Amino acid sequence: MTCPCALARHGPVFTQEPSDSVFPLRSEDNKVFINCKAKGNPVPHYKWKVDGGYIDMDLNYNLVEGNLLINHPHATHHGGVYQCIATNVFGTIVSREAKVQFAYLQNFSRKSRNTVSVREGQAVVLLCGPPPHNGEIKYSWVFNGRPSFLLQDTRRFVSQRTGNLYIAKVEASDVGNYTCVVRNMMTNATAYSSPTPVVLRRDAVMGEYEPKIEVQFPESLHVTKGSSVKLECFALGNPVPSITWRRTDGNPLPGKIKINHSNGVLEIPYFRPEDAGVYECVAENSRGKNVAKGQLWVQTLKDVHMAIEANLQWECKASGKPKPVYRWLKNGEPLVLEVRMAKHCGRLAVPRINLLDSGMYQCLAENEHGAIYASAELKVVASSPDFSSSPVKKSMLIQRGGEVIMECRPHASPRASISWRRGGEFLKDSTRRTIMGDGTLRISNISESDGGRYTCVARNPFGTSSSTGTLVVKEPTKITVPPLSVDATVGESIVLPCEVSGDSSLGPTFKWFFNGKLIDFNRQDHFEMIGGSAGDLMVRNIQLKHSGKYVCMVHTVVDSVSAAAHLIVRGPPGAPEGLIVGEITDSTAQLSWESGPDHHSPVITYSIQARTPFSIGWQAVRTVPDSVPGQMFHATVIDLNPWVDYEFRVVASNNVGVGEPSMQSKQIRTKAAVPEVAPGNVSGGGGRRGELVIQWEPIPEELQSGEEFGYVVAFRPLGTSTWKQTVLASPDASRYTFRNDSVPPLSQFEVKVGVYNNKGEGPSSHVVVVYSAEEEPSEPPSRVWTRTLSASEIEVYWEPITQTASSWKIIGYEVLCWEEGMQESDAEMVRVTDTAAILSGLKGSTVYLISVRAQNSAGAGPSSPAVNVTTKKPPPSQPPGNIEWNLTNSKIFLSWEHVKAMGNESEVTGYKVLYRQNWLGKTSVVETNRTSMALQVPSGEDYLIEIKALSDGGDGSSSGPIRIPKMSSLNSNGHFSSAPCKIYLNMYCL
Repeated sequence: MTCPCALARHGPVFTQEPSDSVFPLRSEDNKVFINCKAKGNPVPHYKWKVDGGYIDMDLNYNLVEGNLLINHPHATHHGGVYQCIATNVFGTIVSREAKVQFAYLQNFSRKSRNTVSVREGQAVVLLCGPPPHNGEIKYSWVFNGRPSFLLQDTRRFVSQRTGNLYIAKVEASDVGNYTCVVRNMMTNATAYSSPTPVVLRRDAVMGEYEPKIEVQFPESLHVTKGSSVKLECFALGNPVPSITWRRTDGNPLPGKIKINHSNGVLEIPYFRPEDAGVYECVAENSRGKNVAKGQLWVQTLKDVHMAIEANLQWECKASGKPKPVYRWLKNGEPLVLEVRMAKHCGRLAVPRINLLDSGMYQCLAENEHGAIYASAELKVVASSPDFSSSPVKKSMLIQRGGEVIMECRPHASPRASISWRRGGEFLKDSTRRTIMGDGTLRISNISESDGGRYTCVARNPFGTSSSTGTLVVKEPTKITVPPLSVDATVGESIVLPCEVSGDSSLGPTFKWFFNGKLIDFNRQDHFEMIGGSAGDLMVRNIQLKHSGKYVCMVHTVVDSVSAAAHLIVRGPPGAPEGLIVGEITDSTAQLSWESGPDHHSPVITYSIQARTPFSIGWQAVRTVPDSVPGQMFHATVIDLNPWVDYEFRVVASNNVGVGEPSMQSKQIRTKAAVPEVAPGNVSGGGGRRGELVIQWEPIPEELQSGEEFGYVVAFRPLGTSTWKQTVLASPDASRYTFRNDSVPPLSQFEVKVGVYNNKGEGPSSHVVVVYSAEEEPSEPPSRVWTRTLSASEIEVYWEPITQTASSWKIIGYEVLCWEEGMQESDAEMVRVTDTAAILSGLKGSTVYLISVRAQNSAGAGPSSPAVNVTTKKPPPSQPPGNIEWNLTNSKIFLSWEHVKAMGNESEVTGYKVLYRQNWLGKTSVVETNRTSMALQVPSGEDYLIEIKALSDGGDGSSSGPIRIPKMSSLNSNGHFSSAPCKIYLNMYCL
């Protein structure tokens, strides 16, 4: 579908105009192309002028659409001022004048340049002074004859307007020769200046000073739409200033903007009207800042379609030095002013326009530096009134008692006079009825009698037209059951009613607002509209956030009504605020706080909670007063442990529940005090002969009450009066051993353990009786005898030591075992608490020596005389071979070859068959002295079977697992060779 505006007929408007251009004389195609393009409907046709005269198209000049093509250009014949003219049936416009030149670049003078002497830290400007040239040129500088150009940064800048090199702050490394390089971008010709020497003055160093903007853009700059504009800005200063850019209207810089050369150049490509405005360059260092401003603008006039007899006013503004003068053109020719027309300072006024005033108008602003154009089309319209695009509304519904506005806006040129009639009667203004200046009919305080057909009649000199609409009066909508303000508790559900009466044909719609925002029922879990034809609102599982104002809004096509209610939600109190810890002692802390929100239910009590590095989470603590009332905002925490880090928080409670805790307080430490807790579970005993071992539970860190904590251990022989004491300075100590060879075994001592820290000595534990260490057993066990179980196991027995033979009870025995020919010190040892032991992991056919000794808490006693015992021969190493099996229903028949033991192996005494269901089942064992066996097994499962030889030396080598697959409806048999990994399986159908 084509946009109607694209089909509208209008005069020519330039979309691309020629601009001043410089061309190389010798290009590859030897052609010059000057752009010109205009839009219009019908399509415009073009002519060109050069130096004021029309161009005849010949071999040198060709017209390509609107553009001018010059073939084989010559500097003398084809240089000049060109202008494009575009024309269609609505009029003619002329483009701006474009100067066409041809590029060249001469050489610099060879005269040597003066030396520039400058202090370190000072700024310097080196002048380029380019030679005569025409066309776009690019400036660069070479330092000390190096092959590459001098790099620009925040400290060094080359202006492409003047060619000068600016150094914001001179450094010692800047000393040397500088050469200006000029390159013609059209001809590619390059010219080099004589070197400019720069030397340092040694008399002083330049101090710091604020930025001075040395390179800046014009205060006012006209930019052609679609062109590219570059603004330069660079400042001298110490420290080196930073450069930033911004728009003074606060709008962000367009995203297409390019900023380069360390922010010294701002480029705006494809300049559009929205890019116009005041741009600002800010140079700043630690000593201050400086600002340069300039306004960029693009001149436009707007096309207008105006009714005949209307008043036209166009304003054209331009800036420049010297101030520009203005001329107006109509259809490409100077505008001839009639008596009714006026122009002043770029403003054109044409009152009471007529059809002859239609055409293309251009404003031309010019001074000695050039001229700029702005174009627009004036269309003068004369027509009779027409309602086709804006008829009177066909049907208007309005509630009784309301007000109706009936608009009458026909298209007419000149403007039509408006009158209204109802039926055949023309209406006049009354107390309830007014015809307004723009033709709108307003009727207030509507009654049923006002219903009916209303006609707007429009007249102008070119004709009369009318349009009719119908006014329908309806009964107003009323809310009969409005929502009522209510209190609720967190977690409850309520219903806010909203029922209406009125004309049911209007189809009322209900909307609910909460605190001014429309409730989206699709996104709110707590809100639901219920009630069928009514608009009742249910609020489920009410939370504190649901407190506020609720408004039921009822809309119909003719009116809107609303009713409001407030919901107050009562909940547990909010968190108390501003918790402060005041005076602190070794066991108390004073707290104060401020109340938080009570959520519409007064606070009844406050409780205090504390947390230490030793506690599990927050714990309730005792306070004075014991129960803090809701009107009190301070309390003293008691029964704290000395020298412990505490954090506190306050929790408020009301009739609804317990609220959120306050923020925790800053961590504080109670003052130190003398320890108050004595060690517990004091005991002892054991150790080696001549030792008294005392043990206790150490005091936890939170009960040590201060620094330099330790223990005082006191003991005395039972029945004596003098205590012997020792001090343990370690807070982690839990054991003390007193050594004295004169202490008799199992002597009774009275023992107590006390505590101390840097504040003093604390309490001691209750006195307990502790025995000194017993002596080692003095006799070895008797009647030690052995029994060989297999090639790797021996069982040892002995008689226990009687209690009378030792000063204290035997806690176990040590069994020593070593090979004949080795030393007892190399023996393996097994500890047991019984009077028998089994030694395993032994070598077969080997003689071992066995000895036993008793052990108590003091150590081991003497060893019994060594007993010789020889292990049996090893079991057979050859596994059962040539195993055959047959499976019939639930029976497995097995057979295998007899295993023959070698000379150094125990004789075979039988066989052991191990079987289980698949790999994870429980293993069953069956022994036999034959070389065949039948196993009764459930059908339908896989089985794994192993066979081993039995001997006095133990179990022989295994045949390895044999897998017998499940076969519920088959008879099968198999053969397992003694060769590894060869299984033969035959299956026969029943």
